[in-house]
Amino acid sequence: MNDHTKDALLAYLASFATAHKRDKIAEIIAQRTRHVTVVLEDIYQPHNMSAALRSCEIMGVQDAHLIEERCAAQLNNNIAKGASQWLTISKYSKTQECFSRLKDQGYRIVATTPHTRSYSLENLPIDTKLALVFGTEDSGLSKQALEHADDFVTIPMFGFTQSFNISVSVALCLQDIMQRLRHSSADWKLSAHDARDIQIAWYTHTLPAGEKLIAEFLARNAS
Repeated sequence: MNDHTKDALLAYLASFATAHKRDKIAEIIAQRTRHVTVVLEDIYQPHNMSAALRSCEIMGVQDAHLIEERCAAQLNNNIAKGASQWLTISKYSKTQECFSRLKDQGYRIVATTPHTRSYSLENLPIDTKLALVFGTEDSGLSKQALEHADDFVTIPMFGFTQSFNISVSVALCLQDIMQRLRHSSADWKLSAHDARDIQIAWYTHTLPAGEKLIAEFLARNAS
């Protein structure tokens, strides 16, 4: 499907939505980013996975990458609150596969872990694309993830308990980074191409018979 057809398809789908829904989608898409993405490696508790994805969606991060090398990702819909339907989620069977793809896309892989070469969260540079990697609830990131990370970041802690819940870690990191990013000169917003394609996906799964509408549009434009 070429750009002209996609533009027409978006306009066609939007015509079936209420003005309120169109305005809301336009408002949200303007705040979305692919400058930052989140990688979750072998998160085995559904409520943690779901809460982490919910934080991604709320903070305006469009993409989440789920590594399932040791366990399959599962969601708890009561906690996710439908967040996954608004995100672009990619799954991988190997950590190296995920990292290679992200590096090919220009991301700097940043492992969230206590480390002697760590940046403190508030000092982490945000001028280039970031892929924040979070590990399992019990043992943290795998050895492979740590070996292939480009940088490390630590969340400041001041109590006796030297670890946050994984979903809390995601929320804290995104709150700090996204707030700084929105006040920076970085080109963090979606490209027009990405914004259009994401909106098509949103309309497709939120409109009644969205897939049928697309089929009808394509059939009409093919004749």
